[in-house]
Order: sequence, then structure tokens, then C-alpha cells
Amino acid sequence: MKTIRTFSAKPSEVERKWYIIDAKDQILGKVAVEAARLLRGKHKPNFTSHIDTGDFVVVINADQVKLSGTKENTKIYTRFSGYVGGQKIETPSKVRERRPVLLVERAVHGMIPKTRLGRAQFGKLKVYAGEEHPHDAQQPAEYAIS
Repeated sequence: MKTIRTFSAKPSEVERKWYIIDAKDQILGKVAVEAARLLRGKHKPNFTSHIDTGDFVVVINADQVKLSGTKENTKIYTRFSGYVGGQKIETPSKVRERRPVLLVERAVHGMIPKTRLGRAQFGKLKVYAGEEHPHDAQQPAEYAIS
């Protein structure tokens, strides 16, 4: 009888590609789902959960991403400094004014494991507010969101 062996990717054998996602007029959640999927490597047949098999992702036009429904003014982002009265509350419209890249980064970060592996995967995400990005030398492939 033949034994079936489980495949496990090795970090040295992982081939990384660069993808570019245009977030202009796209829903934030859909952009974040696809970016997290590419970062983790779940689109590859050699996906291994404990190895970083993901690719690099460049998100452009992050300042023009849309939120569905009334989330632009009703959704709340909170953070706490640890001091008395140090709770900060912001809506996506205020975050967009202050730092539009943060909307995409927070959404993708919520979809990645909160471990050393997740931090390594999140480091491969590059988000830019406009069209320009410094990664032309890597020849990123266009990734269309359906």
C-alpha cells in the first residue's frame, strides 16, 4: 500500500511575485480581502499555514476607496493611550482626512494572523494614497478585483 505524504513548503523554495491593486472606486472590504489573501499565499497551491508563502502587494489610490452603506460616518475606530481620558474615537471620514492609507492598512491587518508570521506577512503590504509608487522596478502584475 502506498503512503500519502503531506506537502509542506520550505521558506527557501517560496517564489514571491508582486501584485498591484487599484483601490479607486472599490469597496474597502473587497480590497482588503484580496490583499490579505495574496499576502498570506492562500491563492497558491503550495500554501502552508505556518510558512510565509505570500506575495508582495501594492495598493494604489487608497484615498479613493469606498465604504458601503453609511459606514463613512457611522463606523468608529477607537484607540486608547493607556492614560485617563486617553480614548480617541474617529470615523472613517476623519481618518481619510488625516491619513487615508490607514483605512486600507487597518482593514488588511484585521484579516491577518496576530503572530510573528502575520507581522512578516503584513510587512509585504505597501499602500499609497495616489497613483505613484516606487515599485516599478519589481514589475508588479495588475490584480483585478471582481
